Amino acid sequence: MEALEKAKYIAGVLDEKKAREVTILGIAEKSTLGDFFVIATGTSSTQVKSLADEVEYKLETECAIPAPRREGYSSANWILLDYGDVIVHIFDRDSREFFKLDKLWADAESVPFEKKED
Repeated sequence: MEALEKAKYIAGVLDEKKAREVTILGIAEKSTLGDFFVIATGTSSTQVKSLADEVEYKLETECAIPAPRREGYSSANWILLDYGDVIVHIFDRDSREFFKLDKLWADAESVPFEKKED
C-alpha cells in the first residue's frame, strides 16, 4: 500500500472511531521523517488507546501491514505509531493543544480524505 493510500485509510479508521480533528499533513517535501503525518484527537486516555489499537488492528488484519513502532501507549496522552512513511499522532485534547503539531507543521500540505457522514 502506498503512503498516501495508507494515510487516507488510517484517517478513515480514526474518523470512523469518532476521533476528533483528524488531519493528514504531507511532510515529504519538508522532512525526511516520513511522507505523511496523520493527527487525531481522542476525548479521553481510554479513547486515545482505543484509537491506536483500532489503527493497528485494521492495518494488520485488513491490509497485512505489521504492527508499527509505538510510543506513549502507557501514558495515553500522546501515542505515536510509526509506519515508516506514515506517522500517526493520537493526542488527548490537552496534549494536542500544548504541542500544537498542526501549527508546527503549518507549511506542510493539508491532504483531504473522505470523512464518514454522521
